[in-house]
Amino acid sequence: MLKPDMKRFYREVTVAPAEDDPSVDEPRRAAFRILLDGREVKTPIGKALAVPTQALADAVAEEWDAQAEKIQPASMPLTQLAFTALDRVAPECAVIAERIADYGGTDLVCYRAEAPQDLVQRQADAWDPLLDWAKDEWEAQLQTTAGIVPVEQDAAAMAALSKVVGA
Repeated sequence: MLKPDMKRFYREVTVAPAEDDPSVDEPRRAAFRILLDGREVKTPIGKALAVPTQALADAVAEEWDAQAEKIQPASMPLTQLAFTALDRVAPECAVIAERIADYGGTDLVCYRAEAPQDLVQRQADAWDPLLDWAKDEWEAQLQTTAGIVPVEQDAAAMAALSKVVGA
């Protein structure tokens, strides 16, 4: 859809509610689409550009509206991100979600320095609230360790992370 130095071919950019697609799971269902002169913007592989929130749709629409005589894809990071999400991530959503969830068990917040003591304390001050939040919000109680020795995470914590990312 977007080629460098492509001439601007539209006058009006609007946001409209997306068509409801019952085949898509509710959390992933897009709610807003971006229209150029009343026509849907299409991704590079031809999918309708639709996003889940009004705020994101408005921001993407602003990127399109800000284009001058020539469309500069490099000045449209949210559009590019949405295109990538729709064209490359959505078809592999379950696999990607599983990889993200697996990463949660090895995240840096679980691996702490052994010394010096001021670093140990700074890590605790910065990262313990995140771990407490994950435990309270998602019931994912992640274990921590000092050094680089692997720590095995509880299966229930990993299942909770998988649920959050949709794996």
